Amino acid sequence: MSTDKSKPYIPLAGSANDGWSADQQATATCYCGAIQLAFPTEGPGLIDTFLCHCTDCRKITASMFASNFIIADSHLRHIRGRKNLTSYSQSGTIGSGKKMTNFFCTTCGSLMYRVGEAFPGHSILRLGTVDDFNLHETKLRPRVEQFTKDRVGWLHHVEGVGQVGGTAYSPKREPDSSL
Repeated sequence: MSTDKSKPYIPLAGSANDGWSADQQATATCYCGAIQLAFPTEGPGLIDTFLCHCTDCRKITASMFASNFIIADSHLRHIRGRKNLTSYSQSGTIGSGKKMTNFFCTTCGSLMYRVGEAFPGHSILRLGTVDDFNLHETKLRPRVEQFTKDRVGWLHHVEGVGQVGGTAYSPKREPDSSL
């Protein structure tokens, strides 16, 4: 990792080698490089950043939690690969009870983002797809952990991050757009 967090650090990760990061915008790319998105790194387009320990995020990431950030759809740009996305939707295990649609790369299987009926106009992107690794520790550092009731016992909370036992977002409570 780069020690100077103020400058982009874009290591070779997967097959893509054209990710970029500027003052207020950056890219997220799937593992094979077929899909690339551009998104804002500040508000109003960047809505919030969070870790999720819900059972769906554990299954869909094949890990113990998901690191996410919410972008206003009006600020999300598909640079390439939109036709390379496939989707899977369901509502049976979603906290809101409303449909959540997951968008994956058809080539490498990377989950690029989720869109929930409970939150129209927003996309939930995966932090691991962001090309500039320094953004993971700076502008995109999680501000809240949700579903901490489902967090495994050997994983400790993130210092200085809000802790919520269930969902931090609900149809009645909009995501925090103060970023």
